[in-house]
Amino acid sequence: MGCTAADVVAALRAAAAVVQEHRDELVRLDQAIGDADHGENMKRGFTALLSRLDAEPPGTPGKVLKLVATTLISTVGGAAGPLYGTAFLRASAAVGDAAELEPAAVARALQAALDGVVARGKAAVGDKTMVDALTPAVAAAEGVDGSVAAALSAAADAAEEGAASTVPMVARKGRASYLGERSAGHLDPGARSTALLLRAFADAAARA
Repeated sequence: MGCTAADVVAALRAAAAVVQEHRDELVRLDQAIGDADHGENMKRGFTALLSRLDAEPPGTPGKVLKLVATTLISTVGGAAGPLYGTAFLRASAAVGDAAELEPAAVARALQAALDGVVARGKAAVGDKTMVDALTPAVAAAEGVDGSVAAALSAAADAAEEGAASTVPMVARKGRASYLGERSAGHLDPGARSTALLLRAFADAAARA
């Protein structure tokens, strides 16, 4: 059984709850090496998304992902809005008009999201960004031959490990790069929010 538009909406509602729950943590992480606005920006974006989903939920997974993209681009400030917006827009294009998503389509969507983030932010693995969480997540999802829930669970596990790996890194992109060596010793907030979203998606898929 594939992942329907209703399943994607349920996953996004779960993600919004997780963003709300971890808002203060993301603020603290961003206070250390950024502008201290990542948690509030993400909360604002996903709160706006809930309102739009309530108004008129789209009929296909791709259209749901496109709605996420346009909402986050228009409501999330800082670098996160364009980066996450591009990620979801590329993912939407990758899945097209399919009524249901199989595991291979989910992996393609994650790869497209990563490609979009890299194209937009010009970051690579080791730069201490969300790319450090998303890159291993894509590889893990592509290696799963099973259910959507299994693919997302593997992706979430890998994203959490990737996010943790940013702690000793010296930032080479974004506001954190201005700190130079002082950026080492801190978890990247974008990598953390990426891992949180993927875990929320995985948990929602497991419940579906």
